[in-house]
Amino acid sequence: MSSAKRDYIRPLDFRHGRIDMNHGAGGRVSAQLIEELFVRAFDNDVLRQGNDGALLPVPPPGHRLVMATDAHVISPLFFPGGDIGCLAVHGTINDVAMLGATPLYLSASFILEEGFPLGDLQRIVESMAAASRAAAVPIVTGDTKVVERGKGDGVFISTTGLGVVPEGRDIGGANAQAGDAVLLSGSIGEHGVAVLSQRESLQFETATLSDSAALHTLVATMLAAAPEGAVRVLRDPTRGGLATTLNEIARQSRVGMLLQEAAIPVLPQVAAACELLGLDPLYIANEGKLVAIVAPEAADAVLAAMRAHPLGRSAARIGHVSADPHRFVQMTTAFGGRRVVDWLSGEPLPRIC
Repeated sequence: MSSAKRDYIRPLDFRHGRIDMNHGAGGRVSAQLIEELFVRAFDNDVLRQGNDGALLPVPPPGHRLVMATDAHVISPLFFPGGDIGCLAVHGTINDVAMLGATPLYLSASFILEEGFPLGDLQRIVESMAAASRAAAVPIVTGDTKVVERGKGDGVFISTTGLGVVPEGRDIGGANAQAGDAVLLSGSIGEHGVAVLSQRESLQFETATLSDSAALHTLVATMLAAAPEGAVRVLRDPTRGGLATTLNEIARQSRVGMLLQEAAIPVLPQVAAACELLGLDPLYIANEGKLVAIVAPEAADAVLAAMRAHPLGRSAARIGHVSADPHRFVQMTTAFGGRRVVDWLSGEPLPRIC
């Protein structure tokens, strides 16, 4: 037999093929999966170097690096408005952007279960590639492992993001001050309701789509509209929702918050689904929204900038930061009363991101 025949491997069968243990063994079949799927989808100059790591340029003097990492174990893998692939890209870009940084690069690690359909993997990888290109944040390195059938759940993805923040910028959870405005970039709860409806095969009169999106361009627009230091805190309210995120900020900054229930945007179909299921939208995960704590004198300008951006059209001022040694987050209800918005207790929607 000629060496050419011995070396020949059939192209991956994305229609009928499935992951097997050889795809994670580090040999020729692993190399084929990397070349025919991952490299082809994520292709860029850095990835094309073909090394175990990525050689990256050093940021300008005075700038600082920001790194964030996230693991994605969502069920189901595909849901209205997105999938685990775009979610992995968006979530990590957003974690970097919430420190006021410009996201530059991503890495991606895949844990695949033996028997997982190659066609589904291709769909996920192509979704990641499209999200990465749209955000202009390339995936420059990665890894793939395969576990035995029954020891995974199809596919898990871990992503790490690297970004750069300019000298003098200080955005973080400990910076909120009494009197600051609390801004929200849009309606809450869509991601959690979209995933739950797909998972439980629930049919509502109006479909809800996940809000999964990369928020770094919205952040850049907001920062350009305000003096340096006016945007004090940025956070994307993912697991635990808006309520938990605001409690985290209140604890870090040693302040309280007072919200206005009527000012918090919630789509009618999300409100109806939550009422039916006994859930509170304040605790439902979001993947394309952010909370901003902004100095009061800059709040109007930042809010106008948010509303001028496609990802902030329904942005709202939902409350203010208060001086409170107990660090309570409270809310004035639609009926004029006041209640404490406490931390999330338990996990109403497991495997949501």
